[in-house]
Amino acid sequence: MLGLIGKKLGMTQVFDADGRLIPVTVIKIEDNVVIENRTVEKNGYNACVLGSIDKKKSQTTKPYAGQFKDVCDPKKTLVEIRDFGQETAVGDVLGVDMFKDVLFVDVVGTSKGKGFQGGVKRHGFAGGRATHGSKFHRGIGGTAMSAYPARTFKGTRMPGRMGTDRVTVQNLRVVKIDEELKVLLVKGAVPGPAQGVVIVRKAKKK
Repeated sequence: MLGLIGKKLGMTQVFDADGRLIPVTVIKIEDNVVIENRTVEKNGYNACVLGSIDKKKSQTTKPYAGQFKDVCDPKKTLVEIRDFGQETAVGDVLGVDMFKDVLFVDVVGTSKGKGFQGGVKRHGFAGGRATHGSKFHRGIGGTAMSAYPARTFKGTRMPGRMGTDRVTVQNLRVVKIDEELKVLLVKGAVPGPAQGVVIVRKAKKK
């Protein structure tokens, strides 16, 4: 499964060859360095460990920096991608040109955090009447029962923290690749805020 670490820069729009306006997300893919190759013989599975985005030496501990010894400078983001799909050696540098023959990608990111939210916003509850005297507008109502077992079951949809979840958006079309600027333009939106780290993979279902 081909994949690289990238950074979401934001959204813009471009025109295609037919003059149609296409909303795109700009993903910057800096050099991804192969830190380690994991094999069936040694680890029980095949995987490639990639590192990207330089980390300040003043913020790097010696144990953390040890895994980059004789390979490259310490990297801020490490990602393990199983069954990578092409032969790699420790120290290889992979770039955005790896997607030049790929038409569709899946993008994995962490969604924006929305804090503590109520049931109406978090789960789409309808709420009660908005009329005067209703006394039930946006509350979730009772969550348990009066008879045995008289408790609230795990998994009951209630108010709580919303967002900051791992989200995968599938089958995004690759609109353009700029190897000089190291950016990838994909049609549509991807999860997370601007400057958020994402993983761009070759689409599984295309």
